[in-house]
Amino acid sequence: MFLGRLDKRSFPGSETVLVKDAIGRITSRPVFARLSSPHFHTAAMDGFALMSDSSYGAGPENPIALHIGRDAWSINTGRPVPPNTNAVVMIENVNFIDDETFEIEKALTPWENVRRVGEDFVASEMIVPSHHKITPYEVGAILSAGIAKIEVVSKPRILFIPSGSELVSIDDAAVTDPPKGSVIEFNTVVLKGIAEQAGAIADCSPIVADDYSSIKDAIVTGVESGYNMVVLNAGSSAGSEDYSAAAIKSLGEVLVHGVAMMPGKPTILGLVDGKPVLGNPGYPVSAVLSFEIFGLPVVAEMLGIKASSRPSIMANVARKIPSKLGREEFFRVRLGKVGTKVIAAPLPRGAGSITTLTRADGIIRIPSNVEGIGRDATVPVELLRSPESIDRNLVIIGSHDLTLDILADELIPHNIFVSSSNVGSLGGLLAIKNRSCHLATSHLLDEQTGKYNWSYINQYIPDIPVKLINAVHREQGLIVPKGNPKEIKGISDLVREDVTFINRQKGAGTRVLLDYYLHRQGIDPKNIKGYSLEEYTHTSVAVAVLSGVADVGMGVMAAAKALGLDFIPVATEQYDLVIPEEFFEDEKIQRMLEVIRGDSFKKKVLALGGYGVESTGQFV
Repeated sequence: MFLGRLDKRSFPGSETVLVKDAIGRITSRPVFARLSSPHFHTAAMDGFALMSDSSYGAGPENPIALHIGRDAWSINTGRPVPPNTNAVVMIENVNFIDDETFEIEKALTPWENVRRVGEDFVASEMIVPSHHKITPYEVGAILSAGIAKIEVVSKPRILFIPSGSELVSIDDAAVTDPPKGSVIEFNTVVLKGIAEQAGAIADCSPIVADDYSSIKDAIVTGVESGYNMVVLNAGSSAGSEDYSAAAIKSLGEVLVHGVAMMPGKPTILGLVDGKPVLGNPGYPVSAVLSFEIFGLPVVAEMLGIKASSRPSIMANVARKIPSKLGREEFFRVRLGKVGTKVIAAPLPRGAGSITTLTRADGIIRIPSNVEGIGRDATVPVELLRSPESIDRNLVIIGSHDLTLDILADELIPHNIFVSSSNVGSLGGLLAIKNRSCHLATSHLLDEQTGKYNWSYINQYIPDIPVKLINAVHREQGLIVPKGNPKEIKGISDLVREDVTFINRQKGAGTRVLLDYYLHRQGIDPKNIKGYSLEEYTHTSVAVAVLSGVADVGMGVMAAAKALGLDFIPVATEQYDLVIPEEFFEDEKIQRMLEVIRGDSFKKKVLALGGYGVESTGQFV
């Protein structure tokens, strides 16, 4: 509906460019050859040009002698054959008698080893059609046809307008330490890159204040400055969205305000002077998705080409993905091939999670009439990376640790990429049970024996042979703000009325460890304010403490150190790799073991603080 309402008079038109500069451009009309290729008879081999009938009858028992300069003429590949010749004998097939005479022992057919006029294409023949994207090979063909300039579709010009009073530019010196409440503007830079990859010319305007007049004036400037499309990237407040729709409506027409997809629901589609004006949501994932779904087809329409589609593969979902009826939802996932299955591990669904854009291998679309996807369901996944790179992904599911980032970086030179999903230690063991990962990470403490992991392995995956390898030993404890303003000294302080706690999710080894110490001290978890508040990683716990969401959380020392927080040690624990024997000899696993046993990995881990590597890489 939106594309059908576009006024083609607002499209960019065409222009003439040099062929040598036309790679990636779209032809606005067919290109016909001016010259034939080749446009003269040319030698296809080094040797001697001759009339083929002068070679008739030649054979090993009856060699024919030819005189150079009278019967045959020396010629190099690509040179015009002399008049009154129609074949070339290769230099390696001649036997010299003297400086002026040679013999041949095989007859030649007419035009043997000769490229005749028009062998490739003939003058007036179409080289490339209209609405075609020029490749480097076609540049060569067009130039060989004697054409120096061609007519192409002008690139659509797009203006991206960042809107929001909370936004600050990275070019502002003060942004090195942005004040609380301010947000560094980067959405339009991302969108500009996406638009340029699609063949447009894109610009970003200065940040526009979050008010009706400023937004309206920015749209008018974009429309009147020759841009073919204007994209208003709104701030996060509901007010800015209202301003956007009102401004577009006052200048033209709002066709759509709100779409049935998630993220990206607040998208606005409008027209001003026949030109498309998009109102994009302010959250990064929403902004990107909205522009990919609604903006890129407009770019393709203006270029006169079909909008590109991503290849897809079938994959099994690593864990259940809930979804709301009535909205099409888009989930970014990490992918990896485990045995014969491709496993899709969902990334966080937050519309503001920019890292889901950088880490994703693919996208799962959940139709509006489907209420979620069950674990291990087989679904199509749109690929954001090549299938070959997915085959090189090492799928790790289980407990989070900061050393996984170091491992991922160390494996890149080996052309191995880590696809990790933080679902807790128990979740990792269940992933092994479902054959959804190459290995799990775990630090589950057996309260009866004081040992780690084996009792849980025997309980949850008794029929799956595994190898247990130590990754690190690490300091677990209480993470508190710098200076420990509430003077928290240990586990017993968690029941204080003035203390708010942030917990890890059920099944996480850190939560098991906490519950172990609560039990030892006779503390009922119900008496801890915030015990039901959950995070999925150590860094998320640390951020909750740093931001004031909680006064204290349980996590590793490295997470506290990374964010400048204080740390109260509770226990040194064992963080292990649980590797199914069926994958143990896999090249990716063996390379990983080489890396964690190496000095480079261990040195970087120790630099984090709170880790021990004396048993790293050893069998437990």
